[in-house]
Amino acid sequence: MDGFRSIKAKSGTNLEGASAHNRRVLIEALRLNGALSRADLARATRLTKQTVSNLMESLEADGLVTSEAAVRKGRGQPSTPYRLVAEGAFAIGLQIDRHVTRAVAVDLVGNALVRAQAPLPAGGPQRGAKVILDLLEGLRQDLRQIAPQSESRLAGLGVAMPGPFGLDAPGDDPWMMAAWQAYPLLETLAAGTGLDVALQNDAAACATAERMLGAAHGLDHAVCIYLGYGVGAGLILGGELYAGAHGNAGEIGMVLLSRDGVRSPFEHKASLASLYDRLGLDAGDIDVNRQLIARIEAGDPGMLGWIADAAADLRWAVHMVETLFDPQTVILSGVVPIELARRLASDIEPLLPSNAVRRDRTLARLTLGMFDPWAVALGAAVEPIGRAFEPRFAAILKE
Repeated sequence: MDGFRSIKAKSGTNLEGASAHNRRVLIEALRLNGALSRADLARATRLTKQTVSNLMESLEADGLVTSEAAVRKGRGQPSTPYRLVAEGAFAIGLQIDRHVTRAVAVDLVGNALVRAQAPLPAGGPQRGAKVILDLLEGLRQDLRQIAPQSESRLAGLGVAMPGPFGLDAPGDDPWMMAAWQAYPLLETLAAGTGLDVALQNDAAACATAERMLGAAHGLDHAVCIYLGYGVGAGLILGGELYAGAHGNAGEIGMVLLSRDGVRSPFEHKASLASLYDRLGLDAGDIDVNRQLIARIEAGDPGMLGWIADAAADLRWAVHMVETLFDPQTVILSGVVPIELARRLASDIEPLLPSNAVRRDRTLARLTLGMFDPWAVALGAAVEPIGRAFEPRFAAILKE
C-alpha cells in the first residue's frame, strides 16, 4: 500500500481547460449557424465580448476561422462576420465491414474530399489489415494532391465496424466479426498511419454523420436506428454521442424478443442479414441491392413478408427508444436501399403510443435519415473532428 486510498471523484478543470472549452463553443456556434459577428457570438454564448474577441483572434491565428467583409446594419458601426475555414482541419474515416472497407477524408465542416474502397479478402485481419493500410495511404496521397497542408492538420483517424465490442464470441459468428474483434486493430492502424485512432460501432458512426451533416443536425436529443447487416442504435443524448461503459450503448439488435415461445435477438428478424437469408441472397454479391429493389418492384411475396415482419419489430423498437430516451425524433438510417427504407418507414406507421405523443411536437416522431453506403465511413471521419473541436464535458477535464 502506498498510503493513499482510492477516492472516486470527477476531474476538475482550470483556466486552460475553460479556455479550450470556450474555443470549442465558438467553433460549434459557427458550424451550426454559419457566419456570425463577435457580438452575435457573445450574445449567443453568453461570453463577454472581450473573451470572444480574444478567442476569435486565437482561432484566426490557428487558421480555423476567418473574417469576411464588414456588414453595415442600420446606423450603427459595421460588423465583421466570421466563418469556419474548411481547410483548417482534416480527418479520415474508415469503415470495416464483412466484405468491404471504405475510407473517406473530410475537412473541418464535414465536406467529403476523397473517397476510396476495396474488397476485403478472405482470411480476416491477417490479410485484410494490409489492404486497409494500403487503402489509407492511397487516400492520403490523393488528399495531399488537393490539400497540400492536410498532413499537418489531420485531426486523426476514426474507425467504425460492427459491434458489440469486448465480448467472447465463436470465431465463426457472422454477426460479430469475431476475428477482427480479437485482432490488435487500433494498434496496427496507429503504427501504420502515425495517427490517433478511435473506434466506434457502425450505428454510432452513422449517428455521428447524422448529427454533423444530416437529420440530427442541430438536435440535442435523437436516437438513430441503424439498419445494416445487423441492427443498432446511435444515441445522441444531451448534445453528445453516448457510448456507454464499453462502447456498446445502443446495441438494440441484441435485445431478445420472444415469438411463438422462441427467444431470438431482434436483429435476427429485422436486418439485412435476415432478409438475405429469407430470400436466399449472397450478402457479398455487389449486385445484391439491385436484386432487392427488383423484388420490391415485382411484389415478391418473400420480400413483402419480410417487410411486414421487420416493420412490426421496428415499430416496437421506435416505441422502446422513445420511452427510454425521450428523443426529439427517432431517425431511421443505414445501408439498405432507399426504396426499401421508404417502404419500411411507411409500413412502420402508425407508431405505437408512447411519451413522444405531445401537442407541442415540432418534429415527426420518425424521420428518414441517410441511406448511403458511405454514411458509416463519413461518420467515422467526422468523429475525430468532433473529438478535437466540439464542446464536450470530457474536453475540459484534467485528463
